[in-house]
Amino acid sequence: MKKGELGILAVIGVAVLIAAGYKGYKLTTQKEEDKGIPYYSTASQELSKQARVLFDKYNCHACHSLWTKRSIMQSVPAPALDGLGSLKSEEWFFEYFSAENPQEIVPSRLKAEFRMPSLAYAPKEDREILAKYMASLKVEDWYLEETKKREYEKLTGKTYNP
Repeated sequence: MKKGELGILAVIGVAVLIAAGYKGYKLTTQKEEDKGIPYYSTASQELSKQARVLFDKYNCHACHSLWTKRSIMQSVPAPALDGLGSLKSEEWFFEYFSAENPQEIVPSRLKAEFRMPSLAYAPKEDREILAKYMASLKVEDWYLEETKKREYEKLTGKTYNP
């Protein structure tokens, strides 16, 4: 073999080693496999359409986000609605929406003008649709457990052991 050919082979060999090392490094530093978006709904298309109309009618989007979409002008830190159906039942939501004073069920830490308004005045059918839709907003079990763990540890400073 000539000197030039040896040089080329040496360069190729070094390049292969670097590439193999980089690939191995990349594999060991990659994050845990992405499990995807943890939120989903069990609502029918019809229920989703009805709920969307009511979400606009009662101006829910002024304070709440759903499917991570927020109003650009949003300045009120109301809870996101994603996944709440994994925590509460349809009956619970109906009672909440029917309460004259929702603060008695879930106290708000916000100023009075930003507290959850009562929907007791709304037609019963509207409250039933909203309750059914809210109960359909689920979150994957793995994400719910991770969230509970983080919140528990943040609030208590202790390790979460269910």
